[in-house]
This record gives sequence, structure tokens and C-alpha cells, in this order.
Amino acid sequence: MKLMIASDIHGSEYYCRLLLEKFQKEQADKLILLGDILYHGPRNELPRDYNPKNVIELLNNISDRILCVRGNCDCDVDQMVLDFPIMAEYAIIYLENRLVYMTHGHRLEENRLTLLKQGDILLLGHTHVPACDKSEPYIYMNPGSVSIPKENSAHSYMLLDGNNFIWKNLIDGSEYMSYKI
Repeated sequence: MKLMIASDIHGSEYYCRLLLEKFQKEQADKLILLGDILYHGPRNELPRDYNPKNVIELLNNISDRILCVRGNCDCDVDQMVLDFPIMAEYAIIYLENRLVYMTHGHRLEENRLTLLKQGDILLLGHTHVPACDKSEPYIYMNPGSVSIPKENSAHSYMLLDGNNFIWKNLIDGSEYMSYKI
């Protein structure tokens, strides 16, 4: 199964369209969204072509292919207009014998991280900075941000293709980081 992983669309119709074009081009089976879908947040500038209503429509068109966790900018009102669940604080999938714990990252509870064993994966959004850190017993990964990248990072997303995590530039599709498990 091929998964596309993205975070922090923040209501940008422009970058959401680019993401969905890449989703189709990559022929991914599912789109995992790590939160912050519609609202830009009080500390962020408005992203390019901020239009949450159109983002709703774009994502609802593929609602059966989306797995999503809640971000700090997502709320009950957003759930009323989106046709896929967005209010879960976390989701878990298994990749062979590894647990992949997915959450936005704004409320990391240390007691939940005890679930993670050597080689498991903690997959977060929230920081808007791509990452792959193997310094803990678990592996921390972040796809970066679709619409508001920070720390001079690119607009980005990740792919999970077999045992390969691949970070890609949303604008030109180029690969800039990978990790094979």
C-alpha cells in the first residue's frame, strides 16, 4: 500500500490543489492528513489563495481515501463540513512489526509515547518543518507543511511506499530526503 502523508494545509486552495495533483500522480492509496486543514491560525500569515470553502470541496471529493487526525487549528465546526473524520487526537497503523503513532503534535503526552518501542515511528505535523530524527528509541518523522513551511523548508509532503519514507517538494515533486526501514 502506498500512502501520502501531509500536514498543515491551513485553508490554502492553491496548495491543496497541488497536493491533490501529486496524490493522483503518485497513485497513492490513501492520504493521511496530520491536522490543521482549514484555518490558518492566529500566529500564521494567510497562506496563498486562502479559501477554506474550496478546500472543503476538494477534500470531500476524496473523503473515502483520507485518514486524518486533529490539529490545534481544527474544531467541531470544521467536522460539520468535512465528510471524513478529523477529530481523533491520534491514529495508529502497523508497518510490519512497527507501530506508527500519528498525531498533530501540539499535545504530546509523554504517557502515550511509552507505547513506542525501539524502531517504532512517531509521525507528527504542527512544526511545519520536515524531520527524520532517529535519536530516541523511536523514529520521529514530520512531513513539513503543505502551505506554510517554516525554517526555510520547502512546501512538502511524504510518501510511504513499501518500507521507504520519501520527503518530496510539493512544487516540483523532487525528492529531498528518504528513510528506509
